[in-house]
Amino acid sequence: MSTERPIDRPTGEDQLRALTEAAAVLARATDLDATLDGILHVSCRAVGASSGVVFLRHPDRPELQLASAVGVDEESLAALEAALGDPDHPITAAARDLSAVFGREEIGPDGAPVVAADVPLVVVRQGLDLPLGVVSFSWPAPYALDEVDEQVVRAAADLLAVAVDRAHLATLISERSEWFERIAHTDPLTGLANRRTFDRMLELELARAGRQGGEVSVAVFDVDAFGAINAAAGHETGDDILRQVAAVLAESVRLVDTIARYGGDEFALIAPGSAGSTVARRVLDRIARLEPVNGQVISVSAGIARFPVDGTSPDELLAAAQAALETARAAGPGQIATTGSAAV
Repeated sequence: MSTERPIDRPTGEDQLRALTEAAAVLARATDLDATLDGILHVSCRAVGASSGVVFLRHPDRPELQLASAVGVDEESLAALEAALGDPDHPITAAARDLSAVFGREEIGPDGAPVVAADVPLVVVRQGLDLPLGVVSFSWPAPYALDEVDEQVVRAAADLLAVAVDRAHLATLISERSEWFERIAHTDPLTGLANRRTFDRMLELELARAGRQGGEVSVAVFDVDAFGAINAAAGHETGDDILRQVAAVLAESVRLVDTIARYGGDEFALIAPGSAGSTVARRVLDRIARLEPVNGQVISVSAGIARFPVDGTSPDELLAAAQAALETARAAGPGQIATTGSAAV
């Protein structure tokens, strides 16, 4: 934060030049802290203030948070932040009541009298005032603010408010984009990858293995007697079982593996290399140790196929894994089968 202390009363030309520069800072800066520092520094020069501070509201905190300061040392800032805990402090009141105060007199950090102006930062959203914080400027006393000074201070507050609001909107857009991206690739019930993501990852892994001469295992898991469980205990119990199976799958696979919910009660695994059977066995063993859900014992069967011996395309491998799964099911619950072999 800058400690420069502009003291000369600016001319109208100086004020126009400073506000033009502040608008340029707003238009070009991408980082909120740098934007606030730049606008506040220029605004102090525009109004001839010896110091300026910006405090912002945080959605999850009741107290104001320091965001930028010019012309105030760290010790004085700490004291000011502590003082703002008083709801009757003029800066706190201005932010709360959305009411600007000009010409307020107080004793400054160095013990000398100062004249201050406190202006709330406000934007309008859907016809309602949205409070964002407050900016406070100070001048060595005696100092009389005229009408132009007040207009320039309000203009500076508006520029600061727009900077804060723009940053909030950018964050919101980013968060929503991430949310939609996650939803597009995630199964909402289990939190695992969905079938779309699995199919895409399988294409990529097979292409990589084909180039490098490597192996890939594909496993399909099916919750045993899931239809009967749903009929006997209800869909809520069935959903709880699916979530528990998904949690075991997520904890059991390696970082290089991809696990997805592939169908109603089916899950699918992509395991680069030759460790597919080992990973699948670990999954089944851990699921077998789960406590019953609403009296329903949980078990899973698995079928495994390998690239390139059991197929070279996604469709071939999945068909081979499904065929192996049928072999495992025929042998009883909690079994694993690979293509062309008996269940184990």
